[in-house]
Amino acid sequence: MPKIKTHSGASKRFSVTKNGHVKYSHQNRRHILTKRSTKRKRGLRQGAYVADCIENNIKKLIPYA
Repeated sequence: MPKIKTHSGASKRFSVTKNGHVKYSHQNRRHILTKRSTKRKRGLRQGAYVADCIENNIKKLIPYA
């Protein structure tokens, strides 16, 4: 059986942790940050985990991660 291709967009955005959870970084932290509050920007620094309902879909996109 041939290898499965990894979705390159998903591989840049998501990573699988040791426990099998999918981790990602928040969006809206690249540019035009002057209009956003300091509290919002500080909250966007932390990583987050994908919801359980879509975790399996993302794991199919990054099979070898």
